[in-house]
Amino acid sequence: MPISTRFVVQSTIALLAVGFLTLLGIVGMTIWLGERAQVYFDEAIGARDTREAAAELRSAVQTAESSQRGFLVSNNEIYLAPYDNAKTTALRQLGALKRSLADQREVDPLLERLTALVDEKFGEMDQTIALKADRRDAEVLALIRSNRGKALMDEANVFLSALMRAADERLTTGLREQQTNATMLRWVSIGGAAVIVLVIGGVVVTFSQYTREIAQARDEVRLLNTNLEDRVTRRTADVAQARDRAEVLLAEVNHRVANSLSLVGSLVTLQANALTDKAAKEALGETYARILAISLIHKRLYTAGDVRFVALDEYLSSLCDHLETSMRQEGHGASLSYQFEPLKLPTDAAVNLGIIVAEWVTNAFKYAYPDRRGEVRVRLKDLPDGRAELVVEDDGIGRPDSGPAKGTGLGTRVVNGVAATMGARIQYLAREPGTAARLVFPLPAV
Repeated sequence: MPISTRFVVQSTIALLAVGFLTLLGIVGMTIWLGERAQVYFDEAIGARDTREAAAELRSAVQTAESSQRGFLVSNNEIYLAPYDNAKTTALRQLGALKRSLADQREVDPLLERLTALVDEKFGEMDQTIALKADRRDAEVLALIRSNRGKALMDEANVFLSALMRAADERLTTGLREQQTNATMLRWVSIGGAAVIVLVIGGVVVTFSQYTREIAQARDEVRLLNTNLEDRVTRRTADVAQARDRAEVLLAEVNHRVANSLSLVGSLVTLQANALTDKAAKEALGETYARILAISLIHKRLYTAGDVRFVALDEYLSSLCDHLETSMRQEGHGASLSYQFEPLKLPTDAAVNLGIIVAEWVTNAFKYAYPDRRGEVRVRLKDLPDGRAELVVEDDGIGRPDSGPAKGTGLGTRVVNGVAATMGARIQYLAREPGTAARLVFPLPAV
């Protein structure tokens, strides 16, 4: 059955819609799994702090007890040298343990009992040390034979062991969830890729068949013209009409092929161009810049020999070139220059830095020069105190001191969030004219 133009258009739109929805599903799944990974990271840090504090507390109490026992047996004060330090460490770790479990109200009774046990244990050890120092050996012996100190230590060990087991279970549960999420993302990506390949294949097959039928119809017309020369006079009008129809159809299919191949080339760009809302277009552009900042990191990791660190001069240069091209395509007339010292950052920190650069450069292009051309400058340099400085500056209209922020404000929240993750400090400095956005962040030892 011949394929009609209407069928070609409808099937192409349907296939592209399926492909776009599949891409949205993959992106949504990736974002959700990223948020779950951050939650697991926070829980893992809390569980680690809890286990570490519990282990250090138990070790400190045991050290103090060993020091006390050594003094009681030998009456040599040299054994008391580590006692005060162990006691201070135990109390400090007890406080750290309480802070790490502050959001788990169900363990409050356990912490209260553990605090009482630690206080009683140190009280018992302080009392025996004082009695021994006064040479009241009989009273010391009576306290030891009462087994009160051992009972306190045993009960404290039970509570501390329970806290450490609970922390280990939290870590194990989180790890299993991450493994499950990774498997889910893998299958979703495979399924999504398969759907997109099928969509592209369907579009190509449809247009190939449509083009082939048009070419076949054209060949048939030519064959009829060759074989039916004796009927040219009587069929001139019919042949001319058929030829004109074939040429119109050929021009239309050529137009459809060009447009559809462009749409298949970038589904995200298709969505942005289809929108009429300026705010929505800008939101998609900002999202593209953030995705670009992260995707370029993986490209660097793939081509580099060391997957632990990212060369910031190469990465940020590539990112800025892409951003400038994208901004100019959107009609922003500013120019971009940059100067980066050869520094390196771990992968996670480099992702955060790239997001901040994308946000600040995009904002400078959009808002610094509303009615004229100008320059946006980006600099990265090493500071002498183990930190680095990133500056994005312009000579534009400046940053307003008050009033509503330009845009949605999402970019500012993103910058503040990733800067906090990096342990960085942000400053917005007024220039005459223009604005300088400054980020100072720590550099790890490479």
